Amino acid sequence: MTIKPDFSGIIKSNPSGFITRENIYKNTGGLISSRYLANLDSKGEGIKGRFKIGRKVVYPVHAVVEFLEQRAIMA
Repeated sequence: MTIKPDFSGIIKSNPSGFITRENIYKNTGGLISSRYLANLDSKGEGIKGRFKIGRKVVYPVHAVVEFLEQRAIMA
């Protein structure tokens, strides 16, 4: 039986449904940084569904959770 981490708290703490790249570190409890996401985005490997509002890059919260769940490895 494989136990997966529960990232649903990220959804609850972001009622707008979106997280800016600038705030991703704080909103994920330090799991991922904005610089790391910018690098992944430039390679086409980042969080799906991102878009820009002005100069801000924004991610749908559900996509952030899905991204974290896919990368989580139980040790």
